[in-house]
Amino acid sequence: MPKFKTNESNLVKIAVQGRIANAAQYEAFELSHDGRPFACPTVGGIVYNVKTGDNTFDLAGDHIEPGVSAVLDENKRNSRANMGFNFLSCVGNSARITNGAAKGARGVVTGHHGGVEHVTIDFDQATLNKMDLDSRVLIEAYGQGLKLSDFPDVKVYSLDPALLKKLPIRGARGGKLEIGVTTIVPAELMGSGMGHNNIGTGDCDIMTHDADTVRRLKLDQICLGDFVAVMDHDHSYGRTFRKGAVTVGVIIHSNSELAGHGPGLTTLFTSSKGAIRPVLNPKANLARILGIGRYRQKGRRG
Repeated sequence: MPKFKTNESNLVKIAVQGRIANAAQYEAFELSHDGRPFACPTVGGIVYNVKTGDNTFDLAGDHIEPGVSAVLDENKRNSRANMGFNFLSCVGNSARITNGAAKGARGVVTGHHGGVEHVTIDFDQATLNKMDLDSRVLIEAYGQGLKLSDFPDVKVYSLDPALLKKLPIRGARGGKLEIGVTTIVPAELMGSGMGHNNIGTGDCDIMTHDADTVRRLKLDQICLGDFVAVMDHDHSYGRTFRKGAVTVGVIIHSNSELAGHGPGLTTLFTSSKGAIRPVLNPKANLARILGIGRYRQKGRRG
């Protein structure tokens, strides 16, 4: 990929440490967008068989987070320390287990999930099998504050500079930044997470409950780890509708039957002035690019 001038040499790398978030149940039954009660697995835990790269629709689960869900303090999710753990952890950062049978094993941060304030991390299968719910994860947090010197109208959040160099992006005419994405979504489909003003944490869900729209835009083909563009969506200082704005993020949890919810998008790039031009690219997926999750080669460790 082309090289971009950045302020990488000025960024600060900080160690943050969390633990495995317990799997949660919120209600005995939850109510779907069309009035059906349902009960199934949801957020948290060590997820053995759902990987970054898997389809977001093909699961008997709701808001499923692939791999490992990490949190600093489950009882104080909105504390400054817990939000710092979320904010500083960037997509592409290296993570390391610091205790137990899996001590020393490394993984990769894949996103933030708002509400529960989880950081999602990919580890290889052998490491997942050794981990337990007392495992601690140290993340080499690096990337917040990253700027693209030649694209002042593009803001960057939650992105490791090393990952930036591997993404399908390039400069184009008119000072635009072209970014490869698997899917382009209109602003009216964005639901839960709208209005949140901390773009360096959390996510925003793509609503998937209108069957004709899902079919037309092929939303049921979205995979965990896909890079997705949202048109007329500005995430510069909060998630809001703005005509002409463009945002690109990465999909971090599975589809949901809850009204206002769907696959979750962690923000990576945004431009209020439309300085981003999304380009459809079926291979624009975090797992493909890094060789992790469903695309990890046998014997390769995180």
